[in-house]
Amino acid sequence: MDDLRLSPLKLGSFKSSLSGRSTPRGSPTSRRVHSGRTPHRDGKGSGGAVQWFRSNRLLYWLLLITLWTYLGFYVQSRWAHDDDNKVEFLRFGGKLREDVLHVEQNKRLDSVVNENSHSVVDTTNIVHIGVNKRMHVTLAKKEDDTSQRSLSSRRRTRKASRSSRARIHSKQKVRKVMETKDLDEQDQELPNTNVTYGKLFGPFGSLEDRVLEWSPQKRSGTCDRKSDFKRLVWSRRFVLLFHELSMTGAPISMMELASELLSCGATVYAVVLSRRGGLLQELTRRRIKVVEDKGELSFKTAMKADLVIAGSAVCASWIDQYMDHHPAGGSQIAWWVMENRREYFDRAKPVLDRVKLLIFLSEVQSKQWLTWCEEDHIKLRSQPVIVPLSVNDELAFVAGIYSSLNTPTLTQEMMKEKRQKLRESVRTEFGLTDKDMLVMSLSSINPGKGQLLLLESLALALEREQEQEQVAKSNQQPRIKNLNGIRKEKISLSVKHRLRGSSRKMKITSPATDNSSVLSATGKRKLLFSGNVTQKQDLKLLLGSVGSKSNKVAYVKEMLSFLSNNGNLSNSVLWTPATTRVASLYSAADVYVTNSQGIGETFGRVTIEAMAYGLPVLGTDAGGTKEIVEHNVTGLLHPVGRAGNKVLAQNLLFLLRNPSTRLQLGSQGRQIVEKMYMKQHMYKRFVDVLVKCMRP
Repeated sequence: MDDLRLSPLKLGSFKSSLSGRSTPRGSPTSRRVHSGRTPHRDGKGSGGAVQWFRSNRLLYWLLLITLWTYLGFYVQSRWAHDDDNKVEFLRFGGKLREDVLHVEQNKRLDSVVNENSHSVVDTTNIVHIGVNKRMHVTLAKKEDDTSQRSLSSRRRTRKASRSSRARIHSKQKVRKVMETKDLDEQDQELPNTNVTYGKLFGPFGSLEDRVLEWSPQKRSGTCDRKSDFKRLVWSRRFVLLFHELSMTGAPISMMELASELLSCGATVYAVVLSRRGGLLQELTRRRIKVVEDKGELSFKTAMKADLVIAGSAVCASWIDQYMDHHPAGGSQIAWWVMENRREYFDRAKPVLDRVKLLIFLSEVQSKQWLTWCEEDHIKLRSQPVIVPLSVNDELAFVAGIYSSLNTPTLTQEMMKEKRQKLRESVRTEFGLTDKDMLVMSLSSINPGKGQLLLLESLALALEREQEQEQVAKSNQQPRIKNLNGIRKEKISLSVKHRLRGSSRKMKITSPATDNSSVLSATGKRKLLFSGNVTQKQDLKLLLGSVGSKSNKVAYVKEMLSFLSNNGNLSNSVLWTPATTRVASLYSAADVYVTNSQGIGETFGRVTIEAMAYGLPVLGTDAGGTKEIVEHNVTGLLHPVGRAGNKVLAQNLLFLLRNPSTRLQLGSQGRQIVEKMYMKQHMYKRFVDVLVKCMRP
């Protein structure tokens, strides 16, 4: 009954307590128990080790993986850094992999010319070892075939990339050499000297610094810290695409946009498609980073950017290549188109529907491009945005308009005084008086800008001025004769009176005395007519930009030929080189002419700059000029083509004879610029572009 009541646990514990303790050592039971216990103990010991390994399989596999990883890194490091012993390293038990054998054999055969005969014998021995023991190599080849293929493919990819980069660099060097040759040929054809142009003045950058008392560091504007533009671009990355570096509207506008982005805390990279022009030094001064090439490196830079802004329709080829390289890149491209001619649209139309947003400068340009898109059945991804250009801080500062450059020591009133001093200094260089009227036109010299037609209008105006002077002189001759007759009668009467009342010793006047009296009478006659006839003024024309890489050489030669064939017309024409320091030129001028032909100017950045300096604008009644200049309010308009030459000549003579009207038109234009075309107005519109295109 007691045995039935015991539980198995208690029974086991009871037996274990009895074994070896209560049983006598010499009894049979004791011998039976001990003999049965000893082998059981041995089996338990060996089984415990196996049990321990089975229970710790995870640790075993981790140890195995660690060893395998170490072996892999070791093999890879030896392969990468020990090229001389690759063949010996890849032997497994004296066997050489067959696929590596051929590669190494070829390498050694290439270097056998520079080695002795002993090395040749070693190479042949290696070949025989590989051939005789081919059966042993087969297993190793099957195991490592995949890894070797991957290694060889990587090596081929690296070599291909190196060779492609080398080809790109070589092509770029060839292009640079060709471009420099072309530029040298152009400079040889038209040297920038007085021998070529007659009267070449400027640039006046050093004169500006001396009169205005400022340095290049002081000419850098600052960002409006409270604007939405600054809040959106802060710590963002931008890529700006320049089609060239000439000193014309589009490159200069892109450069100023890059400067504004930098001052607002953004990172900016410039991709330049053509480095012709003189803006590269200015980009360096403004600390704008220029990407080394316009190919693969520029594509990688653009892929990392929050927004890519292309600054010309000429950038179509780069945009096309970039989107082939990165198909989704069009969603971060804003295309600021600054041209308005059909050939530029034809160049850009293959990628117009692939970019995120188009930006135009004027309503006229936007309507024209949308019409062309409808004709060619091009559907844009979004509605275009209009962002007109603006007057930069530097020009506004010199003009006496408030900008970010103004300080308590350099107020607007002080800048007006310095500007007047700058005007006098430059006009002295030109040989002009205060009464002379200087007409200016600054742009690249080509048929689209209409400089030759402007010269024809100037010749017509000077011819009419000479005719009117001759008519005025002919009208004055009868009056002068009458005055001479009256004077002779008075002199004869006085002589008779003197003879009657004088003594016998008479005093006779000498010829010299008589001549002096006549001269004094002539001076009195001039004073009599001075109230009716205004003092004579000279009309001078200043043309730029000489030496610009956008100039058409054949057109410039045609202009010079016209001047040489028209008598003294060249005495009335002045020339100035291409430059970004134009504040001195605007200060010295009295009238500005925009004579763009065809469909007119896209916008006309120089137009608003001239208006900021209080200059009346004589422009063609077309394009963006028609939107900016209000006829008889801020300037005078004339038709395009040769039909407009007569009207332009009349407008020049009208402003020459009416200085007060010049001042009134210029004052109205300055007010328009202050209300619509300052820097803050442009970047306020640019906020819409950033919101639509930039990555969130």
